[in-house]
Amino acid sequence: MAARRAKAAAMRADDAEAREAARARVDAAKRALGERGPVWWEDDAPDLTRRMAQTTVYASWWADLAEGEQG
Repeated sequence: MAARRAKAAAMRADDAEAREAARARVDAAKRALGERGPVWWEDDAPDLTRRMAQTTVYASWWADLAEGEQG
């Protein structure tokens, strides 16, 4: 958020150099958080959408959950 605030301040001040520096910081933060970069849907992992957890590779994780945690 500090980078976003810095970008907003640079834009209000009409400081192109500071704006570009802040944009680079925002981009670095987003990449570190996984919001930018390689997309997850092209990682060749199986699509487990609409499958019950206990019938997938997550079965052992599901089994280890407490009764109330299984939804």
